[in-house]
Amino acid sequence: MLTVLTRVFRTPELRGKVLFTLGIVVLFRLGQLLPAPGVDIVVVRRCIGSADGGLFDMVQMLSGGAMLQLSVFALGVMPYITASIVMQLLAVVIPRLDALRKEGQNGQAKITQYTRYATVGLAVLNAGTVVTLARTGRLLPGCPQPLLRDDGLLAVTVIVLTMVAGACAVMWLGELITERGVGNGMSLLIFTQVVAVFPAYLSKIFVLSPVSFVVMILAGLCLVAAVVFVEQAQRRVPVSYTKRLIGSRTFGQNTYIPMKVNQAGIVPVIFTSSLLYLPTLAAPLLGPEARAWVELNLTSGTHPLYMTAYVLLIAGFAYFYVSITFNPEEVADGIRKYGGFVPGIRPGRPTAAYLAYVLSRLTAPGALYLAVLALLPLVAFAILRDPGTQQNFPFGGTSILIMVGVGLDTVKQIEAQLQQRNYEGFLKK
Repeated sequence: MLTVLTRVFRTPELRGKVLFTLGIVVLFRLGQLLPAPGVDIVVVRRCIGSADGGLFDMVQMLSGGAMLQLSVFALGVMPYITASIVMQLLAVVIPRLDALRKEGQNGQAKITQYTRYATVGLAVLNAGTVVTLARTGRLLPGCPQPLLRDDGLLAVTVIVLTMVAGACAVMWLGELITERGVGNGMSLLIFTQVVAVFPAYLSKIFVLSPVSFVVMILAGLCLVAAVVFVEQAQRRVPVSYTKRLIGSRTFGQNTYIPMKVNQAGIVPVIFTSSLLYLPTLAAPLLGPEARAWVELNLTSGTHPLYMTAYVLLIAGFAYFYVSITFNPEEVADGIRKYGGFVPGIRPGRPTAAYLAYVLSRLTAPGALYLAVLALLPLVAFAILRDPGTQQNFPFGGTSILIMVGVGLDTVKQIEAQLQQRNYEGFLKK
């Protein structure tokens, strides 16, 4: 491993990409630590420990701990990720977007531009919500002092515009990494946000209980190993291409279509967590009885109703997202266009039906895997019944999936570039 890292830094082009990526990541973290103008950072840091872990952990993890601190990059990659998911969903119902998606590079460039516009709109909405919560004292419940030095209209507008500009800068930094660095820029930034909160969580757990710290580390390592195993698992559908004579050479090969067990990735968990977060946000607007029912059943992750809704929504979103991201008919048409066929299956509709059958068989264990992984921390909370450990538990399903998925993808990209230069990759054959 150390030899491979040495070879990475000995390759001028790859060394430049790695150092450029690390520089962008450092700049990104500095922006997350820099408070927005008008925010009383002393009060924020004093009161941040009083935040409800069950309510804010998801937002904190996806913002690298910057959301509650009201920093310049407080919104992080959340607006861009949400906009990207929304554009994928709209491509299913809007024919114009679907046509652009099929046009290739030019169409994808237009979709990317629309995604940027949507990111700005979502950033305005998110920043306005966060600043409103901070202004009314609901961002950090229990804090006796105001988080903003001035809650006037002009001061609040400056903070909102700063956060929106920060979200746009984060989007630009992610695109720079994708173009000039190593790996997918937005994925690496969200990976950085997740990893950034781990030291604080682990230190708090160690102070509360050293035994729980050791048990949690061992359980986390086992969980990471299991996630790596499942994320690498795939069903390879064989495809044979007819031999063609071009000049004096014969071309034709046997390949396969890799279909992952977890074809949906992390999206169903993010969808579900966001959807279950809405009743909590709407609770203060409801009547006393409705608010009490929501706080009892849909706020605590240890309640059976919450767990049931969590599992059902994850399974439903997994099937839905896979159905819109993998089109068996398009894949079958592409295979037939280039003279290929699945052995034993006729080209065209029979191939599409076969691929749909295989996909449905894979989505079921994939959805179950996501549900179990996301439900595991909640079950542990219900068994342990340790409020301190619950509030600082870092090994959630979302964080593990993000770390493993982005880590594997980045390693594969570095390995591919090393192999292009006749160097041995990270994974020995």
